[in-house]
Amino acid sequence: MRFVGGAALALGLHEGSHVVADRAFGVDIDVRRVEFAGVPFFALGHRGGLPARQEYVISSAGIWSQHLTSEWILTARPGIREEQAPFLKGALALDILLSAGYGLAAVARAGPSERDPRGMAVGSGFSEPLVGALILTPAVLDSWRYYRPKAKWPRRLSRVVKVGLVVVAFTDLPH
Repeated sequence: MRFVGGAALALGLHEGSHVVADRAFGVDIDVRRVEFAGVPFFALGHRGGLPARQEYVISSAGIWSQHLTSEWILTARPGIREEQAPFLKGALALDILLSAGYGLAAVARAGPSERDPRGMAVGSGFSEPLVGALILTPAVLDSWRYYRPKAKWPRRLSRVVKVGLVVVAFTDLPH
């Protein structure tokens, strides 16, 4: 149950980050029923036609929270794989699996139109497959870090990509 609690907290942080970003820009939020591969779920949405930077930040906020949480866990507890830490492992697992799912869906351009990587692509002017690869990369590298905590290059590259996804919000976006 603690593992599931950690995963639930990570999901709450992801969705809560979207809410904080929406509120920061004064954008109204709605809850939408969406479906992917026949599986119904919900998505927090906002109106279209936002300025590019706002679209990018709002769509990225959940991914950023996943990256921040994963980074905190893997930095504070690099040997977590060997520990009894089901709550943190649940949060880390959700962060990695959700990033992997988002990344793969974006590369394939699959899923509902409300998917975060599509909004990131629209807001940044990057192709959705590129955004997907940039989301998927830290998921793969953080998985590597979980199994090989002493390896330096996955930690460094993961951090570079994570920071790069934030830096995009401070660049001149094409829209």
